[in-house]
Amino acid sequence: MSETNVEQTREESAQRAKQLPDPKGYRILCAVPAIEDTYENGILKADSTVAVETHSTTVLFVVKLGPDAYKDDKKFPTGPWCKEGDFVLARPNSGTRLKIHGREFRLINDDTVEAVVADPRGISRA
Repeated sequence: MSETNVEQTREESAQRAKQLPDPKGYRILCAVPAIEDTYENGILKADSTVAVETHSTTVLFVVKLGPDAYKDDKKFPTGPWCKEGDFVLARPNSGTRLKIHGREFRLINDDTVEAVVADPRGISRA
């Protein structure tokens, strides 16, 4: 890849990053991790199956916290439940769903986070 193409790719990535919503209040912006398009045995999943798994996933990646997230000392006496860069578990279908450049994101409330996981691989909805 030429230096010009690398620079162009960096500029495109920076421009896309600017299009991410800035969560307000106690909201958290999360990315939905990419869903595997094959089963463990190697069989390809139908597009509709991948769509259902994406829509109902319980695993989210924390991109950005709103300015008021976890600020309520009575509700969160031990401090924040997660931070930017964490993988978290939340109820399926929670939050406001949106797509940006084909990637799904969710805006969830700070108290929607139910757990933080170090390695989300292998976790699926039961």
